[in-house]
Amino acid sequence: MNYPSEAPESARLFERAGVVTPGGVNSPVRAFGAVGGTPRFMVSGKGAYLTDADGREYVDLVSSWGPLLHGHAHPAVIDAVTKAAAHGTSFGAPTVNEVALAEEIVARTAIDQVRLVSSGTEATMSAIRLARGYTGRSTVVKFAGCYHGHVDALLAAAGSGVATFATPETEGVTGAQTHDTVVIDYNDAEAVWELFEQRGDEIACVITEASPGNMGVVPPRDSFNQVLREATLKSGALLISDEVMTGFRVSRSGWWGLEAVDADLFTFGKVMGGGLPAAAFGGRADIMAKLSPGGPVYQAGTLSGNPIATAAGLANLQLATDEVYSRLDAVSTELQGMVSAALFGAGVPHRVQYAGNMFSVFFFDREDDVREVRNYDDSRTQSASKFAAFFQEMLARGVYLPPSGYETWFVSGALDDGAMSRISDALPYAAQAAAAA
Repeated sequence: MNYPSEAPESARLFERAGVVTPGGVNSPVRAFGAVGGTPRFMVSGKGAYLTDADGREYVDLVSSWGPLLHGHAHPAVIDAVTKAAAHGTSFGAPTVNEVALAEEIVARTAIDQVRLVSSGTEATMSAIRLARGYTGRSTVVKFAGCYHGHVDALLAAAGSGVATFATPETEGVTGAQTHDTVVIDYNDAEAVWELFEQRGDEIACVITEASPGNMGVVPPRDSFNQVLREATLKSGALLISDEVMTGFRVSRSGWWGLEAVDADLFTFGKVMGGGLPAAAFGGRADIMAKLSPGGPVYQAGTLSGNPIATAAGLANLQLATDEVYSRLDAVSTELQGMVSAALFGAGVPHRVQYAGNMFSVFFFDREDDVREVRNYDDSRTQSASKFAAFFQEMLARGVYLPPSGYETWFVSGALDDGAMSRISDALPYAAQAAAAA
């Protein structure tokens, strides 16, 4: 399989979109700015495959950026959504499904209570507000390269789409909005202790991705999360573990299921929505009691706990058994080996890093540049041109990858022998393209 580089119907749609939507997309990384060419407009998904507006089929290694553990259009999820929609799309009142979804999340994690919202950005924004309200302090600590949504106070040295466009800070966010945000290097325990020694009594919270995936996959090293737990406990600050990406993706209990560091607050998204807009934040009962209507910290949302989104999320989680996670881990491990073997065969300097079943591939210009990627500065040494060449060749051969070297590859349990065979067939050509870049 080798599709032509032109995608005329996607190109026409992209042109139309550019008239009515900034940049022609509703989330920046979709614009293919890091890899070039025309973004593919998708019209359907089934199992492990996506089909674009030009009728081309791709093995999907994006999985809607993580939610689709079971592949596209799983019958149980579609049935749950269809039944929920038949009863109405939104009520602006409590529903049964939001209670059931909250119970499922609490049962899988270390939290006492959870509040449902509609996006990961809402979840992290609300968790930080709650931490400030609970502690009576203002300073927030985050890590360079960790992305927590487009919250104004957190768009400082951020990764993900921001890093893709080489703008670690963004216009439209004022100094006043980031004044109380402190940014330090990820995986630097010494810097954490030094900061807390100097300013511990000012710090409301530390927010961290449980295992970062927005500067490429950069797992916590040397018990880094435990260092954060100890530092925050000692100072009276709260620890917020952002599991929007890892939550229910890397195990039935998220990253907490792999590394049981008991944060004070957790944020969730993606998998818990089953591909629909749903997210959540939760934690200890005494902290959550500060939220309105029972407490003084205000938070609200008209579509929070939407009956269709909660139906999809509940079905997605109920399908996510230990057997499913074993399958995801096995597929991810096999795929990592396939990619690395092809790149080694072509002489492409690279490093594969993983966190559970999430992984990413860092391309380098020279063998001497290859290193363990421990933080954002390390991540920025990767070769954008080699990744772009690799991406385009995989796309031409029917494999859809995340369109940025700063992103995570997500597998699904729907990746069957046929899908893996297509990936295997495409890899040598893509590796050669990267070698020539």
